[in-house]
Amino acid sequence: MKKGIHSDNYRPVVFKDMSNEDVFITRSTINSKETIELDGVTYPLVKVEISNTSHPFYTGKSKLVDTAGRVDKFMSRYGNRNKK
Repeated sequence: MKKGIHSDNYRPVVFKDMSNEDVFITRSTINSKETIELDGVTYPLVKVEISNTSHPFYTGKSKLVDTAGRVDKFMSRYGNRNKK
């Protein structure tokens, strides 16, 4: 491994999945303005929208997304504005 290319400021950081409130601690160099206290220790907090505890691939629960309906709704609302 090359020397001098890796950061020296690895520290424990809490990542919080906002969709299901799951938290996990890992080492990271990410900066955060928020903090959280777990087990009497204060950690930097990073909020994420999705993690392995909420992602359909890992949970086995798929969510149906109606993209075709959304596109049709958009086109009916905004699609014909330049044809005047």
